[in-house]
Amino acid sequence: MGFALLAAAVLALLVLVHRYVWRRFVGDTTAAGSPLRRAGTVAAYVLPLLSVGALVSGRAGVPFWLQRTLAWPGYLWLAALLYLTLALLVGEAVRPLLRRLLASRDARAPETRATETAAPAVETAAPATDSTPAEPATASAAPASAAPASAAPASALTTEAPPDPAPPAAAGPAASSRRLFVARAVGGAAAVAGLGITGYGTYGVLRGPRVKRVTVPLARLPRSAHGFRIAVVSDIHLGPILGRAHTQRIVDTVNRTQPDLIAVVGDLVDGSVADLGPAAEPLARLRSRHGAFFVTGNHEYYSGAAEWVDHVRELGLRPLENARVEIDGFDLAGVNDIGGESEGQGPDFGRALGDRDRRRAAVLMAHQPVVIDEAVEYGVDLQLSGHTHGGQLWPGNYIAELSNPTVAGLERYGDTQLYVTRGAGAWGPPVRVGAPSDITVVELASRRA
Repeated sequence: MGFALLAAAVLALLVLVHRYVWRRFVGDTTAAGSPLRRAGTVAAYVLPLLSVGALVSGRAGVPFWLQRTLAWPGYLWLAALLYLTLALLVGEAVRPLLRRLLASRDARAPETRATETAAPAVETAAPATDSTPAEPATASAAPASAAPASAAPASALTTEAPPDPAPPAAAGPAASSRRLFVARAVGGAAAVAGLGITGYGTYGVLRGPRVKRVTVPLARLPRSAHGFRIAVVSDIHLGPILGRAHTQRIVDTVNRTQPDLIAVVGDLVDGSVADLGPAAEPLARLRSRHGAFFVTGNHEYYSGAAEWVDHVRELGLRPLENARVEIDGFDLAGVNDIGGESEGQGPDFGRALGDRDRRRAAVLMAHQPVVIDEAVEYGVDLQLSGHTHGGQLWPGNYIAELSNPTVAGLERYGDTQLYVTRGAGAWGPPVRVGAPSDITVVELASRRA
């Protein structure tokens, strides 16, 4: 019941947002029955349908080629819709100011025209007075006083009478013209801003992640492990949009850092091994002195986690399913994602860390930052996580803060430090705004060095 109400609320919100966007971009800027209005109205129906198709096609088990066909336009429209809407909302503040400015300019225009028309009339009246023959004052006084107003010279009427005001009916067309101009100006600026932001955010994802370097001192790390470098990779999200080329970019970037160890901390895929196995093949070329390790993320449990664990093992990565290995100078542990609890495969800190020698430093791979409390309880020195994408699409970072202790970066919780990478890919729209993708090289530092 609760899920149904939430779904209905989200659907209603999407309908209202699309109605608003249609009105500002189409209804306010085009004439009824025009080809542009018809095209805009068709787009207002087709684009949201593509977005819904992109969101549900994977779960519905439709053929992978159809998922890919729906994914690009459907997911990109969701990102574009967000930034077009935000740009239009900013435009709402500009709209009345621009209307008042135009109305003030139009109100000054008749006065300017009247002044320009009246000035020549005064100049022509003066010669007429000078050319009139002089008459005796007594002869002209009585007729002048008795003359009706209609007998006054035409030049005097032209000089003294104000120009006729514009007909009241003209105000309607002028106001309508101003409204159309403002609608088109604000709509055009919003389109440029919204689509420009979306395009730049897409370029950032397709370009590939950048390398970020962080030094983390650990109190129990021996001098022999000082400077040990771990390449942290998370949230690659191979799927209908990000495929083999994306994987190859990540592998090349990781290998260039020449790490001592590679930690892949979940959300590798959004799809089955059958569909995405070829896209994951470049992972077999990851290189480091102590190898590459993997823990599941919540999206693995939407995609057949058991199959993927077996497949990454075939590619040369070592899965840590609630398990621990000893590395030179510290223990490396990994726990399953909490998404596996529904399958009886959730995180088990007791298995991974319960019987270890606490005199040794411990580094934990855990996909979601929310398990930091258990990490503190088991005496972990450093937890490596992902999951948040840093919010991915601003202002999504504020939403991510509601359910995650740390959205991105390094923070301390008691004696345990938590590092959260923004991830190397993107979920849903292949767009990042305000949260660039990264691969982080964490360099461990010994306080005894």
